[in-house]
Amino acid sequence: MPGQTTRSGRARRRAPARRYNRIVPNILVTGGAGYIGSLTTYQLLQRGFEVLVVDDLSRGHRQNVPPHLLRVVHLQETAALAPLLAGVDAVVHFAAFIAVGESAREPELYFSNNVGGTLSLLAAMARAGVKRLVFSSTAAVYGNPETIPIPEDAPLAPVSPYGESKLIVERMLRQLDEFRGLRSVALRYFNACGALPEAGLGEQHEPETHLIPLLLRAVDSGEPVKIFGEDYPTPDGTCIRDYIHVTDLAQAHLAALDYLLEGGASGVFNAGTGRGQSVMEVMRAVEEVTGRKVPYVIAPRRPGDAAELVADSAKLRRTLGWKPVRSDLHRIVQDAWEFYQSARAGASRP
Repeated sequence: MPGQTTRSGRARRRAPARRYNRIVPNILVTGGAGYIGSLTTYQLLQRGFEVLVVDDLSRGHRQNVPPHLLRVVHLQETAALAPLLAGVDAVVHFAAFIAVGESAREPELYFSNNVGGTLSLLAAMARAGVKRLVFSSTAAVYGNPETIPIPEDAPLAPVSPYGESKLIVERMLRQLDEFRGLRSVALRYFNACGALPEAGLGEQHEPETHLIPLLLRAVDSGEPVKIFGEDYPTPDGTCIRDYIHVTDLAQAHLAALDYLLEGGASGVFNAGTGRGQSVMEVMRAVEEVTGRKVPYVIAPRRPGDAAELVADSAKLRRTLGWKPVRSDLHRIVQDAWEFYQSARAGASRP
């Protein structure tokens, strides 16, 4: 049974999986070698689920997944996907490109991968008769919101091809719910961050675009990090975001799976803490955790950056019984810093 050992091979006790009709569910995770996907896969295994990971490793990392669970397949290979879905009870779909700036430069790439890949996955699921999906969506579907915190029924007006690609998939899922009986939960992420250093899992994007790892790199290297804009209508002039620990986000996926496996209807949920912190507040937390000053320079605003993005996550808490437990900003930074130091030490070894 997968999930009975740690990444180093040592035995680990785990919580028993919840039983559904006396069967331990089989879960297929796409993009499970990436950042959030690997953390969710880890937690699925700790819960005792049977798990199979599909990842083409274009953005993921082979070492993030136990080798016997990984199948290196591109999502657009429908014929190769379909056999892997035999006997699967639900799919957790992470596989997507996620960089807003890159999507503006290469929109065709994002529509081909994020929309085309998902369409291929859905076709393979239909062939295999799989009727449940948890989808990795994004707060980028809201664009520049009119109200803060943002509820799920806020206007949807993405300002990037990345956000538009996720919204297209959400619309596809609504149609498939109506016409194919596919039950899905779309989780609109806010700012996933942090790490699970005890499992050796954290952010490893290249190029890195997320704030906290960029701040940690600046502390370590002495090279200034760019802060994009200091003239926003916020208390200190920098953007405010809702930072959610990646382990709390992974738990939201498990809650969504439980909900669907128990017969829940399709739905869309914001996945955030409901609290906002500015770029400068995050920088101060990094300085407090590391004991070092962050070198930085102020750069012009980036096109499409909203002044403030904070989730109204009441629906997720109420309907799925979820709540964040590790998303204190200092805990987020401490975990990210511990993982960063460990990964850097590992990379320097011969």
